[in-house]
Amino acid sequence: MDQSQAGVGASDALARFRLLILSAIGIFFFFIPITIAGKSTIPLDHLVSQVKVWLGDGVAWYALAMIVAGAAYPFISGQWSQSLTDKVFSMLKILGAAAAVMAVTGTGPELLHTKDMLPFLFEKLVISVGLIVPIGAVFLSFLVSYGLLELIGILVQPVMRPIWRTPGRSAIDAVASFVGSYSLGLLITNRVYKSGQYSAKEAAIIATGFSTVSATFMIIVAKTLDLMPVWNLYFWGTLVITFIVTAITVHLPPLRGMDESVSDPEPEAGSDGRLHTAYQTGMDVARQAPSLGSNVLSTIKDGLLMTIAILPSIMSVGLIGLLVAKYTPVFEWLGYLFYPFTAIWGIEGAKELAQASASGLAEMFLPALLLRDAEFVVRMAAGVICVSSVLFFSASIPCILSTSIPLSIGRLVIVWFIRTALSLLLAVPFAMLVAG
Repeated sequence: MDQSQAGVGASDALARFRLLILSAIGIFFFFIPITIAGKSTIPLDHLVSQVKVWLGDGVAWYALAMIVAGAAYPFISGQWSQSLTDKVFSMLKILGAAAAVMAVTGTGPELLHTKDMLPFLFEKLVISVGLIVPIGAVFLSFLVSYGLLELIGILVQPVMRPIWRTPGRSAIDAVASFVGSYSLGLLITNRVYKSGQYSAKEAAIIATGFSTVSATFMIIVAKTLDLMPVWNLYFWGTLVITFIVTAITVHLPPLRGMDESVSDPEPEAGSDGRLHTAYQTGMDVARQAPSLGSNVLSTIKDGLLMTIAILPSIMSVGLIGLLVAKYTPVFEWLGYLFYPFTAIWGIEGAKELAQASASGLAEMFLPALLLRDAEFVVRMAAGVICVSSVLFFSASIPCILSTSIPLSIGRLVIVWFIRTALSLLLAVPFAMLVAG
């Protein structure tokens, strides 16, 4: 073998190692439960729990620092003044920082310090998210950076157009959102849309149907609702329900009537076997991937930026949502719109599930927070709703509004209502099946 051939062989061997081994490490950390000290859960959850133990009392100050940094960042970067939405959410982040200070120091109105308000929101949700997003980002890089994402995308191309009315490349967006984040998925979608490779309708379908919260956020939901013992059933069931709901909503207004013109349509697949093409595409990505060290550093940075971006909003919008749910009938009234979709199954807690589902429009975690003590079927259904509704005002809706995709707040709220109603129709019987 000459030197040039040896170089190619070494490159292929490294690419194969990245595609098969590094991707497998990502799969292991997210999807393979192991038992440590009598607790069975996925390795990422074990790791985050251990880091929380190591930090001890310092974990609250870490979370507070992230929130204060997140509240200051829009003003330091100048982002706060770019639009009305940015101004509103920048103010909400300041409110979130104030709430976090009260949570850590014990100051402020007494009603905010009841166990189901600031203490629960900060200790059970904010601290967990503050740890799991940056730590999870490291292992998410193993899933998204070394060809597995593109390999899966090629394999599912034949089903994307007939079922979801989107091109095969949108499979990458869908998987990126589920294993990465909605912000990552929206970034890809907006970039492809502006380049003329997606129509307005296709971009809107992807943004409202695939750009949901990531697997790391799903772990927080599952832990809050005590669903980690059935994590794999919860994760894959939620993924399937989310995509079934998307397949239905594409045939309904307001998505159905959107512009379908596209300037650079996706070419047809080649004559090579699909599995071979998928593998070669994955290998090509693995060859071009950055080194493991630089990739980990980059994803840690992205994870920390995402942490400071979302924690203040979760703190403020989450607290407002909890106060509205406890002291006003707003979600109770809105919940009556969803009651027929839960009552049809004759489950105990149908009314509470409907009302909690309505609260998801404010913040995706609220259904989980409000139903954490419910019986199993209601908890499992709520866990699905948190994810499959996709749209919520504390994060995903502002992200969509900041893109070039032509979706108004009115259209987004209509899509949210349709998605939540359909999700309830599917989530409740799924939960009953799991309860067995």
